[in-house]
Amino acid sequence: MERSLVLIKPDAMERGLAGTIISRLERQGLKLVALKMLHLEKSLAKRHYALHRDKPFFQSLVAYIGSAPIAAAVFEGEGAVELIRKAMGATDPAKAEAGTIRADFGLNIERNTIHGSDSVETAEREIRLFFFEDEIFDYHRKIRRQTTES
Repeated sequence: MERSLVLIKPDAMERGLAGTIISRLERQGLKLVALKMLHLEKSLAKRHYALHRDKPFFQSLVAYIGSAPIAAAVFEGEGAVELIRKAMGATDPAKAEAGTIRADFGLNIERNTIHGSDSVETAEREIRLFFFEDEIFDYHRKIRRQTTES
């Protein structure tokens, strides 16, 4: 079963959106298998965003992600990475499709509420950065995809 890391970013935490975001992803049929709240230290933020280290926004991104607590989660399900990417919407909330998490809650391209792994390979690396294996739970859940009316 495919897994993906999700980070609920400082802007979402400060506005009390963690539960709403988790619920939206669970309604997609995804199973929450790990969850923790943490204040992201600079060294971990730099490792997490290492791909962007040579970009002009890197230092700002590292400072922002460590500015307030975040919630880190692992979701599991068939096609989890793609389902989460679709539910999140485009990186820039102004360009995100209506009804996506970023369109509904994102403030701008940096304060865009949520991070999700962009591939299965990235997810495996990112999950190992944030969770030990014994912090990820295996349990049975009757999974069904819900509509917005459910």
